Amino acid sequence: MELNNELARAVRAVQEAGRCILSVYGRDDFGVETKGDNSPLTKADRGAHELIVRELQASGLPVLSEEGRDIPYKERHAWKRFWLVDPLDGTKEFISRNGEFTVNIALVEDGRPVLGVVFVPVTDELYFGTIDKGSYYVNGFNSMPGSMMQVLEGAHKLPLAAADRPYRVVGSRSHMNELTVEFIGSLKNEYPDLDIVQRGSALKICMVAAGEADIYPRFGPTMEWDTAAGQAVVTAAGKSMVDAETGDELIYNKEDLKNPYFIVW
Repeated sequence: MELNNELARAVRAVQEAGRCILSVYGRDDFGVETKGDNSPLTKADRGAHELIVRELQASGLPVLSEEGRDIPYKERHAWKRFWLVDPLDGTKEFISRNGEFTVNIALVEDGRPVLGVVFVPVTDELYFGTIDKGSYYVNGFNSMPGSMMQVLEGAHKLPLAAADRPYRVVGSRSHMNELTVEFIGSLKNEYPDLDIVQRGSALKICMVAAGEADIYPRFGPTMEWDTAAGQAVVTAAGKSMVDAETGDELIYNKEDLKNPYFIVW
């Protein structure tokens, strides 16, 4: 399956969204509002959403975005191929100015992410993967020439070379809970010297894809747009992202867009 055109389109979209987000990041007023689920929304979320949707809709495929309209299941259940987007994953990290937020774009086919792009605007790092070409990492994305071929030439295949370090667990910076703490505690029986790090957004999945962490357990609420791009990257890197209860791969475009608890490893 050739996904070159779709990958180039998604990479352009995250780049444009990243510029928009950073323009807001440098202001004193983020224009923070509270959504119906009590999660925050900023001018950066809205602006990034508009830019991404404009770019992706030119592909002729439907777009499901966290900040888009609520599309009924009766309309989207027939979608075989669509874009799934989180324009600003980690809004709490954005507001706290710790830099650990991402722009996530996935292409989903028959319920499974086949392409994923995760961009970290503050550090200018890009993770991307497709099921036909594997996963890659780019440091200094915006300093590269514009073509996808040149981006690929400057990219590093994932996972990166293994480091000599203890077994590493990555957890959420904003959503660590008792179930996660208990799971990490159970790992200490096998890995007594394990290292625990915390990150925001899809960076946690990308750390496993890169080989910078060994496992990411998530026993808290997430939505499909939070994870689809990261899942494409991590699975294309040869790792697994599975339902914590069943061991099955996460699937997408469900009637209920909430994810089950999952483990990336």
